[in-house]
Amino acid sequence: MAKSYAQLVAEALREIPSVRPTDLQARLGAGEQLVVIDVREPNEWAGGMIPGAQPIPRGVLEGQVDGRLPLDAAVVLYCAGGGRSALAARSLAEMGYTRVENLDGGIQGWTGSGLPVERR
Repeated sequence: MAKSYAQLVAEALREIPSVRPTDLQARLGAGEQLVVIDVREPNEWAGGMIPGAQPIPRGVLEGQVDGRLPLDAAVVLYCAGGGRSALAARSLAEMGYTRVENLDGGIQGWTGSGLPVERR
């Protein structure tokens, strides 16, 4: 049965734990060891990124983390609004990553909460 993008995202959002922007900020501020990955495209990064985030475009994510990131690493993924990162998180979970989360609302949710971004 064929599925739309919206259906795929909805399924991923049901399967993958999510984290609110303010909760992620609190965890980062407390020094929790997290790998935060921005899966947006390079042209989107100019608008700002979560401080300390690793920029890895969605299209190359699996190949970039495979064998380089421990399967038990705590990973939070984000994109612009949360859809692409939900699909990316689901993909990492399918690869065996056990502690993958999706940022609610993506970078829009982060900035909408008044949280800081860094420009690179």
